[in-house]
Order: sequence, then C-alpha cells, then structure tokens
Amino acid sequence: MALNLLLVWLINALALLALPYLVPSVQVDSFYTALVAALLLGFVNTLIRPLIVLLTLPVTVLTLGLFIFVVNGLLFWFVASFVKGFSVAGFWSAVLGAIVYALISWAASALVFRRRIVVVRRDEIR
Repeated sequence: MALNLLLVWLINALALLALPYLVPSVQVDSFYTALVAALLLGFVNTLIRPLIVLLTLPVTVLTLGLFIFVVNGLLFWFVASFVKGFSVAGFWSAVLGAIVYALISWAASALVFRRRIVVVRRDEIR
C-alpha cells in the first residue's frame, strides 16, 4: 500500500516534469520542485477539492459539469502560487495545465498499474 502511494507520487512528479514540454506557460524548475508540487497537489485534491466541488455543485450542474475544469485550474494555480520553482502564467494556462497534467498522470498510472479484469463464467447446473 505504501509502495503504491510512493509510486503514484513519483508518477505525478514525472508528469509535472513533462508538463512544460506540452504547455510552455507552465514551468517546473527541478525534480525536487516537482516532488513538492505533486505532494501538495495530492493534499489539495484530497482535502480541499471535495469541499469546493460540493460548494460549487449548483454551478457545476448548470454548466453540465464543465465548471469542474475551472475548479481544477484554480487549484492548480493555487498550488503553483505556493511552490517556489513551479509557475503558471495565468488562469487559462492553469486550466490547460491541469487538464494535460491529469491526462499524463492517468496514462502513466494506467501503464504502471495494469489492472487485470478476470471474468468468471459459471455454467448453470441443472
């Protein structure tokens, strides 16, 4: 369990390091900065994001779920304002950065943690 958490943390840090190559308005200075930012992003997404999503639920419903992208971008920008060496140029850069970061992280996690689905078929016994 702890090894999986460390591996996910490392995957997220590597995704942050790859992000400036795809979104030039997001900058990450070093691997250490990426580790700190990934850890802080994890804490923010675990502790603060559910509360903000709950508070903005009416707007999210009215926009058919698209407001979640705004929430993710704001939290991404929020973390960038605290971590030295991790910078985002503006709000729309933060929204795009959050989307690309999530996609990179999801794809890398899917490659590392291959979930195998086993289908058990039981023949009917009469």
